[in-house]
Amino acid sequence: MNKRILIVEDDSVVALDLQRCVSLLGYTVAGTTDRGDDAVRMSGELRPDLVLMDIRLKSDVDGVTAAQQIRDHFQIPVVYLTAISDEATTRRADITKPFGFVVKPFDELELRAVIEIAIYKARILSAPAQEGT
Repeated sequence: MNKRILIVEDDSVVALDLQRCVSLLGYTVAGTTDRGDDAVRMSGELRPDLVLMDIRLKSDVDGVTAAQQIRDHFQIPVVYLTAISDEATTRRADITKPFGFVVKPFDELELRAVIEIAIYKARILSAPAQEGT
């Protein structure tokens, strides 16, 4: 099954590059937005396998708040894609239990690895416990 990814990015050039990269890596772009409130709504409507989330967005709802709502309501894994790496922001983002971080500018191989690990981890965590293991 082709994995579907929602891209949440406020920089239109980066968003287009992410769409291209995600498609070249063999994933389907489920949708894109530059707003946190739209990311939450779209996650519920589209049910992507993963959300690539920028922290700073063009709305009152930033990426950290949107990621927390997506996790709480839909249990969809979120990978942060951000240029912000200060300790306070990282600590705040960690509370949302992200499935990974990618620092911009991103490398396609790094992005692929983080996406694959996040999807694998989400699948393992959602699988029922195996009896006898």
